[in-house]
Amino acid sequence: MSDTTEAGLNEEWVRPRPGRTGYRNDLLLALALAIGTTISLVLFRATGTFSDTPGWQSTLWIVAVTMPLALRRRWPEAVAVVSSLAFAAAYVFETGEFLFSQICLFVAIYSVGAWGRNRKVATIVRAVIVSGMLAWVFWQLVYYSAVQDYLPELPREGSLSPYLAYGLINIITNLLYFGGAWFFGDSAYRSARAKALLEQRTVELAAERERTKQQAVALERLRIARELHDVVAHHVSVMGVQAGAARRVLERDPAQASRSLSAIEQNARSAVDELHLLLGTLRSEQPEPGAAPAHQSSSTRGIEQLPELVADAEAAGLPVTLSVIGEARGVPGGVSLSLFRVAQEALTNARKHGGGGARADLRVRYLAEAVELEVSDTGVGASARGGAARATNSASGSGLGHIGMRERVAAVGGRIEIGPRARGGYLVRAQFPIAPALVSTSPINGEPASADND
Repeated sequence: MSDTTEAGLNEEWVRPRPGRTGYRNDLLLALALAIGTTISLVLFRATGTFSDTPGWQSTLWIVAVTMPLALRRRWPEAVAVVSSLAFAAAYVFETGEFLFSQICLFVAIYSVGAWGRNRKVATIVRAVIVSGMLAWVFWQLVYYSAVQDYLPELPREGSLSPYLAYGLINIITNLLYFGGAWFFGDSAYRSARAKALLEQRTVELAAERERTKQQAVALERLRIARELHDVVAHHVSVMGVQAGAARRVLERDPAQASRSLSAIEQNARSAVDELHLLLGTLRSEQPEPGAAPAHQSSSTRGIEQLPELVADAEAAGLPVTLSVIGEARGVPGGVSLSLFRVAQEALTNARKHGGGGARADLRVRYLAEAVELEVSDTGVGASARGGAARATNSASGSGLGHIGMRERVAAVGGRIEIGPRARGGYLVRAQFPIAPALVSTSPINGEPASADND
């Protein structure tokens, strides 16, 4: 997840309400605190504290200070206000007790921080409650400092009198009390938000893994389809041409028919061998250390096999001239395979669409930082077939073969041009980047220059 998404979640996230189990637990908590408050109240009354308060008043106070906590996660702000007023009523109306009522107030203020859906409102409500309580404590300490009958055992004289120390202890205790409720409430909210963020990240990562998996499957299917097209289309096309030739000359020229059948057999064996190699590569789950990637090693074909490709094309009835321009040098396996497959597809198309009497030229040029393949033919394809399908589809590269050529060239960082020539025929020109050739110069003493020389 990006930082922007995370920041957006931090600003907009609202803690979801608990389920029925959460509300049931809150009700049980409120009942438990009500029972504890009742027992504590009885004990306080036994000590003489607020012992004159009517029973019904004490009962109403117990309900007011404890039972709203059953809704502390649904309406935390309202519960905190009610609990605070009930807590103050214990002093104003001289009823209640001072143990469980403080626990109830702590839980109420904590719940505002932990479950408040509007953070600004939660902050304001807590600030008002805490400020009011601290102001009340401070006012009581100041007021009773002048009342000598209140805690007479604590003298008021001196810079740090016992009464002043008592007052400071009360203030520090209340600061820790309210500060703890505030801090732990906010911590619970942050923890819930972090958990939600982690869950969202987990969901997004799972979705991303699924998308990656689907993309990998799609790319693998595309690679398999491209390999099958390149392997099968060429050989089957040659076999179809040779079979037709054998059928036409079978009676009048058995020797030629036999040569055509031999070519069919050779192409069939070649196709089967390449298919076996392709399937073996696809079945290999654990490639050997140092082995080339599957898209580079799925065929033994490469630039060295171009003469064989030319021979197959000529045997199928398409005259081809092979030219190598420049000094030949090593070509990476992936580039070599792609160059061979592009040449194979171009010659197959020339044979299928070029028409009778078509010729093809296959040129390989070694440039400074690239190797260029050019396959042109003199066919009249579209007009000879009585339509413009070839010219239209080929120019845009919409055929499966042309798509495969473009993908192969793009996969190794090259570029390709496909389209009809102005003077007739068709042209496929692809350029593949390779390592630049080292230019050797001879120094004055006649020794060959080293690549390390300056």
